[in-house]
Amino acid sequence: MNYQELLEQAKVRIAPKCRVCRDCNGVACRGEIPGLGGKGTGSGFVGSFEYLANLRIRMDVIYQDQGQDPTFQCFGKSFAAPIFVAPIGAIGLNYNNNMNEQSYGEAVVEGAVMAGCAAFTGDGVNDTVFNAPLDAIRRVGGIGVPTIKPWGMGDVLEKIRLAEDAGAMALAMDVDSAGLALLAAQGKPVYPKSGAELAEIIAASSLPFVIKGVMTVKAAKAAAKAGAYGIVVSNHGGRVLDYAQAPCAVLSEIRAAVGEDIKIWVDGAIRSGGDVFKAIALGADGVLIGRPYSIAAFGGGKEGVALYTRKITDELKDVMKMTGCASLKEITREKISLP
Repeated sequence: MNYQELLEQAKVRIAPKCRVCRDCNGVACRGEIPGLGGKGTGSGFVGSFEYLANLRIRMDVIYQDQGQDPTFQCFGKSFAAPIFVAPIGAIGLNYNNNMNEQSYGEAVVEGAVMAGCAAFTGDGVNDTVFNAPLDAIRRVGGIGVPTIKPWGMGDVLEKIRLAEDAGAMALAMDVDSAGLALLAAQGKPVYPKSGAELAEIIAASSLPFVIKGVMTVKAAKAAAKAGAYGIVVSNHGGRVLDYAQAPCAVLSEIRAAVGEDIKIWVDGAIRSGGDVFKAIALGADGVLIGRPYSIAAFGGGKEGVALYTRKITDELKDVMKMTGCASLKEITREKISLP
């Protein structure tokens, strides 16, 4: 299977919720929720894509070549690249029944590991959404990050224990899910979390804890103070707040505010190795990618996920070669320019 064959298969298996557009930019699916679109006008999704597209990379090929090493360390482990699968759940609701929570979880968890990377897994309106991927995480020796919705404390603590029992290497909470109206409509309300609440949650486990959905300096500092191992700068794919800022647009100021004390991932319309490079240059340690991984999973299962991961890892290495970067630490702000 090559990537074009994967896309052709995905067009059949993921229809009609996803059109597998040439540019996954949020234009065709504006406002389609349930589905893959951004909320309302879709500007939160579209704006993230456009912000990254407008960044330019500065070429420099006069240097002593030492090869390109995109390996990334976190959670006490080494990964082939700083590329992680973003947590996605409610597969039947937002996509279709050609995959379910278990088959999707297996595809992203096992496929990412096949390519030397890892997946954050999802949570949702029923227990299956969270629990199904845990079997896959257990099979790959804990290489995965179960992501808990911001439920009430009792439900959160129960899911922490389930993730620990599966041997997960880390935990996450997508606090940006507090804006998911679909959950509230189905009797599963989620809530914003205070710094004190996050501190209590983080203290409930010895596992590294990542807070996803940080979009301001204030929130980043609160997460760091609460004891977070890392944060994900994310607007939840533009699905919870119309006209939300692009995550990469606020990334540099957040990195400047928290320094190197915590890991920072970013998501939001990252589609290629070039986009990964841009995100790191803006201050990220790593990235999360959502919709393209769902296309890869529907189009090719775990092999498709591994194929896509290797594809953008190779793209990242190509950009590093053309900019004189031997390692991720050499991908700095001066390697890119704003329009």
